[in-house]
Amino acid sequence: MACPFGIPRCAACLGRRCHANHRNLAAFRSLAQGVVMTTGAERRLMLVAVGLATAAGCASYSAELRAGKRGEREGGLATYYSPRLAGHKTANGERYDPKQFTAAHPVIPFGTHVQVTRTDGTNRAVIVRVNDRCKGGKKIIDVSESAARQLDMLRVGIVPVELEVVAPPP
Repeated sequence: MACPFGIPRCAACLGRRCHANHRNLAAFRSLAQGVVMTTGAERRLMLVAVGLATAAGCASYSAELRAGKRGEREGGLATYYSPRLAGHKTANGERYDPKQFTAAHPVIPFGTHVQVTRTDGTNRAVIVRVNDRCKGGKKIIDVSESAARQLDMLRVGIVPVELEVVAPPP
């Protein structure tokens, strides 16, 4: 059975009734263009490829950084939380408070204290406690509004930084 876009089986649906649970068909259309999965073997091959890509992305963090070892460093870009998220639960169960010096990082353990230093010439720095998770890649950390104010990044929104673990988790 073909979906409304003429694709026999969509990758996102993996052959189930197409679009039954999709609310945003425009976004799904861009995802589904050109993707046809007709056999179980192709489906398994796609899942293996996605798994390998995910594992490769996770492997970029050192074991020492994952453990929150004191002195470990990482460089990348920092952004800050929207004030509209105040009161929402973070990944460790706390409520986000824009007045606290907290941050989100993809792998550093919760409770680890990290020094965030701007590397674009201002050399402003702040120490934050990791209590949430964010996506990795070029953006390595999301800081709270208070930390962003200390780093003077409220206008810019995204700045190059270097992280250094200053206190391991309790």
